[in-house]
Amino acid sequence: MRLIELSPIGQKIEIGTLLFTAEDIIRFARQFDPQPFHVDPEAAKDFVFGGLCASGWHTCAGWMKMFLAYWTVEQARLVADGIEPPKLGPSPGFRKLQWLRPVYAGDRISYSVTLTESRPLASRPGTWMNSTLNEGINQDGKPVIRFESSMLEFE
Repeated sequence: MRLIELSPIGQKIEIGTLLFTAEDIIRFARQFDPQPFHVDPEAAKDFVFGGLCASGWHTCAGWMKMFLAYWTVEQARLVADGIEPPKLGPSPGFRKLQWLRPVYAGDRISYSVTLTESRPLASRPGTWMNSTLNEGINQDGKPVIRFESSMLEFE
């Protein structure tokens, strides 16, 4: 089965919601993006965001976490239905990454993926390049992250 058969072009798929806690924001930032507005709630009040907020890279990692959890469940569902799941990965990269709004402690970000294109690779028969639009929206329905990415699919 091909990915395009599971998810037609233009169909948005909700892949999961992630709660960003202050503890998670600080833990991630200490390791990967230790700017004051990500690691110190008091210092964060004096920065442009007005409070502790997640690193944009944390919101990206949240999308990947939700996608992998979604895809694990989807593969199991397909196998249980007697269907061979598509073989996906790796990704050659992403484009147009936008951090649209801060993600604060207590925010719940709902992530989605929309297949925008699928084309065969002439250089590799049996391999396709899938392009996607990926988004995250907070509990108020406001977009917080958006990016385009690609992933390989194999026969």
